[in-house]
Amino acid sequence: MSRNDAAPGTATAPPGRTRRVLSHLYVQCLIAVLLGAAVGALWPSVGAELKPLGDAFIALVKMFIAPIIFCTVVHGIASMGNARAVGRVSLKALIYFEVLTTVAMVIGLVVVNVVKPGSGLHVDISTLSAKGLPPEATTAHEGFADFVLAIIPATLASALTGNEILPVLLVSVLFGFGLHASGEAGLGIARGIEKFSTVLFTLIRWIMRLAPIGAFGSMAFTIGNYGLGTLRHLGLLVGSFWLTALFFVLVVLGTVMRLNGLRLLPFLRYIREELLIVLGTSSTEPVLPRMMGKLQHAGASKPVVGITLPAGYSFNLDGTAIYLTMGSVFLAQALGIDLSITQQLTMLAVMLLTSKGAAGVTGSGFIALAATLSAVPHVPVAALALIFGIDRFMSEARALTSLVGNGVATLAVARWEGELDEDRARAVLRGEIPYAPALTPSAGPTEPHPIPAPTPAHTPVPATH
Repeated sequence: MSRNDAAPGTATAPPGRTRRVLSHLYVQCLIAVLLGAAVGALWPSVGAELKPLGDAFIALVKMFIAPIIFCTVVHGIASMGNARAVGRVSLKALIYFEVLTTVAMVIGLVVVNVVKPGSGLHVDISTLSAKGLPPEATTAHEGFADFVLAIIPATLASALTGNEILPVLLVSVLFGFGLHASGEAGLGIARGIEKFSTVLFTLIRWIMRLAPIGAFGSMAFTIGNYGLGTLRHLGLLVGSFWLTALFFVLVVLGTVMRLNGLRLLPFLRYIREELLIVLGTSSTEPVLPRMMGKLQHAGASKPVVGITLPAGYSFNLDGTAIYLTMGSVFLAQALGIDLSITQQLTMLAVMLLTSKGAAGVTGSGFIALAATLSAVPHVPVAALALIFGIDRFMSEARALTSLVGNGVATLAVARWEGELDEDRARAVLRGEIPYAPALTPSAGPTEPHPIPAPTPAHTPVPATH
């Protein structure tokens, strides 16, 4: 019998359809995450050795983050009609970030006081030691003045070669304003930067094909190194944190989307590939370039995306905000320390500072928690040893929540600025205008704004398929 003469009643999937399904990056990442979890559970020693796969993928993408932010922010500012528009966008974004971050912290504070996941542990502080914690968790943390000074890089070039986002943003904003004020002299440089960003996004598109390998290695390491049984000890904390993060996304961010005439669930479907990559790698940095392209494809203007999204990676870490309040109060409960409302509010005020400037990489939330405990006398830093082993299981929720929060923030700020094509946004989220990976911040749905002219109205163009 030939392969075309299948028996009656036998259902076979068309090979072409199967290939099309498997060609989607989110399907490949989902399969990789499941395979990684299986390898880690069945062969823990093998899974623990696969960590370099995830680390290598994140390192490859991080290598492009600083130049991509620089190109996007510089060209976005240079393309805006006037400097006042840049300041207005930045101010609205920062106000939004502070409000949403505070809301996230308050929700986490309420949940951890109601659920009380640390009550009854009765841990003796004398048995705890900072040995085994990462060095960043045991060193003295900077005050506010040092924090601000650290934003200023030693040189323009060092901002692009470091690992911090805030110095890159500072240099990019200054350089963008410089080009904007230079008129015709800056016009040629701005166009050159735009062309250079096209090359960067082409390289990123190639690297993203390796995302399933990175997700596989990271998930295999997590399960293999810590084991499925690790969750039993602090399962209540992990579970309540995930549910709190889910509540924040669906209710708070869903409300923000509704207030701006859009819906959250279609947006989550639209960025499903990015969500799976973040789930596998516990880091939002690998998807920053793709998020920029997708948000512009959804109708947000390039200048708003270029300013709001990178800034959100430092100032709008909603997942980390929830983690800080729940983690610190959990440790106090485990040690039998009764924190008053005043003490908890004091810690919350400190967290509004320590949550800023942490890059969206694995472990940044844990370091931010260490900074918080170092700045307040209520809970000893050595208590971090209680949750260090399971921090990885909360890292995914932190990253996912922050990614969705920054995407929603960008669309909201764009709409408030009149820089969101709402009809296109609804059509894109309904799936009527598929996203093409070749669409980058240098080739978005709107024509670039001429530098000397005022910012024109947002006009749609035919979709790219």
